[in-house]
Amino acid sequence: MASFQRVLRLCKALAFAAVALLAWQGVAGMAGTAAAAEVKEVKLADQFGLIYLPLYVVIERKLIEKHADRLGLGKVEGKLFRFSGGAAANDALLSKNVDFVAAGVGPLLTIWDKTIGRLNVRALTALADSPMTLVTSDPRINSIRDYKDGDRIALPAVKVSIQATVLQMAAEKAFGDPFAIDKLTVTMRHPDALAAILSGRSEVKTHFATIPFSSQELEHPSTRTVLTSYDVVGGRHTMITLYGMEEFIKKNPKTAAATYNAFREAFDWINANKRAASEIYIKYSDTKVTVDEIQKLVSDENTIFYTPTPTKTMDFARFMKKIDSIKNEPKSWKDLFFEVGQNVAGS
Repeated sequence: MASFQRVLRLCKALAFAAVALLAWQGVAGMAGTAAAAEVKEVKLADQFGLIYLPLYVVIERKLIEKHADRLGLGKVEGKLFRFSGGAAANDALLSKNVDFVAAGVGPLLTIWDKTIGRLNVRALTALADSPMTLVTSDPRINSIRDYKDGDRIALPAVKVSIQATVLQMAAEKAFGDPFAIDKLTVTMRHPDALAAILSGRSEVKTHFATIPFSSQELEHPSTRTVLTSYDVVGGRHTMITLYGMEEFIKKNPKTAAATYNAFREAFDWINANKRAASEIYIKYSDTKVTVDEIQKLVSDENTIFYTPTPTKTMDFARFMKKIDSIKNEPKSWKDLFFEVGQNVAGS
């Protein structure tokens, strides 16, 4: 009888072990399925201008697809959606119509501040250093001090665009009041502002432009530069970053890594293949600028430089906190970036 009881206990133990093994295999299978169930497309939001060239290269050369395949994700497609400004792009991100937004440091700081502890929007990578140029066709305007009531300054988005922030920095230096000329700013797409400046028939005679719009405007004999963002900030700075929500990163870690790797390759490729990159820009842009003109701009690092390294982001953050545009100040630039994008010497 004792022997029989020992056999019975052994059988029960073996049965329990078999059930446990099956359960573990089921969990492992589910985990494997979950790991494999990342998104099959990455939706990127761009706007207007040469600063968005890395997105066009990523899409044209299918770099997300390439790096997703390397990470064992199978077929993952990159898709591009265009918006008129940072505010509209942010709305698309928050409504989950896009996964990553390419926009200025100002919109990044604004949405980072508003989503702390909830959606936790942060940047995946910086995209480019490039100056913004305040261009005017008004013969009366030679400096920021010459603006008066009735003048109009075109920006991609009043209050939240990086142009709006730099203009506030300039106003504080000139007038002691960062909001002194906010009332003169109007929201306008870069192509529309270009048309207004060159027509000479619009009430909008000043445009805070990015390239190639600024270079096109300055070719006209009636225009001049009032200031550049490099003048205001005190040197080269990051113009735009690529940012998204923490939820996407956590649910799709390999896809996020593939996207980051795709952009790193795009930067290297652009800097080594400026002619071919310029041709891609022409293909993706509704512009009359020639390939030669774009290549000239891309070849000048002081005009534009594509890099994953953020520069002077904390200068913008401290200023925006000081004037209450944001309620929270990041302790360092790394607070604004996901871990995958922190392996650079940023500022």
